[in-house]
Amino acid sequence: MRHPSAIAALLASAVIGGLGLTPGTAQAQAGTPAARAAWIKSCHDKKDDIDYPCGQWKLIMRDGRQVVVRDAAGTEIDAKDETAAFAISADGRVLAYQRARDHRLVVQPVAGGPAKLLPKSVVPEGAGEISVMLSPKGDKVMIDYGDEPLRRPVKVITVATGQTATLPLGDSMLGFSGDGDEVLTSRDLSDNTTRLTAYRLGGGSIKRTPPQVVHGAEALALAPDGRTLAAFIAGNPGKKKPPRVRTYNLESGELSAGADLPLEPDAVTVAAWWSPGDRLHATVMRGDDGKTAVVRVLTVDPQSGNATQTDRYTISKTRYEHVEAGE
Repeated sequence: MRHPSAIAALLASAVIGGLGLTPGTAQAQAGTPAARAAWIKSCHDKKDDIDYPCGQWKLIMRDGRQVVVRDAAGTEIDAKDETAAFAISADGRVLAYQRARDHRLVVQPVAGGPAKLLPKSVVPEGAGEISVMLSPKGDKVMIDYGDEPLRRPVKVITVATGQTATLPLGDSMLGFSGDGDEVLTSRDLSDNTTRLTAYRLGGGSIKRTPPQVVHGAEALALAPDGRTLAAFIAGNPGKKKPPRVRTYNLESGELSAGADLPLEPDAVTVAAWWSPGDRLHATVMRGDDGKTAVVRVLTVDPQSGNATQTDRYTISKTRYEHVEAGE
């Protein structure tokens, strides 16, 4: 999630969550409803000269609608300039958010229907700011407690059963593997290096300290095999160098030569994931704060750098923060 158009044409709105309407409306659309991204508006406090999130989270749907998530908290309880946790699964069909009235964590189908309220202990009183990520199909949720004072370890919860895996204290979440069976974490070590670990939720792990080009990548994606990473490396506008993609094997330490992507040097990779069949996807964005963000979803060949655009949309220039599916 990041800080910051009027979208070229404001689209019809609907409401999801709580007592909101959408199940019937959504089901009337062709196919299963899915979200591309979510965003929350920015307001300005003239007295303190600060921007802050205001209003409610809005989904940008793949069918072109915008949907208000009425039941989702916009901000943290004790930090009105910080947005509450919000995530969308890579397939766009599941949301995770903090409930407005009590900040309990909720997992909700985008199509509407029953929401899963996770145990109160998942976000205990005084926990501070949390971050959440969903597995590609939205059947698992990972929660990172960041720098909150209680020093809680990352947890991974299977939504249907409530089964919980607790990761070692000090690891920070990076994402799920393409099949959702593993999670990727990072840990800062005392020698100023960073260790990456792929934990298999059924037991076992692969650990390695990668080269800086991998650790410093804009986005990392763990393949369904649980050991292959795709690393999306930032471009260099000053030298007119486009972003690149490389693969890295956590087990062997092998790093590919890499390939340039057919993107502008200032394009930013904001999300990356693998789908079944070892297909690699990336969401890239252009548009600084205060400008309309243009977002493209690509299918990428990590060896050649060839990329096919599968979707394109915009996000309002009035955004305070936004999150893409799979981020």
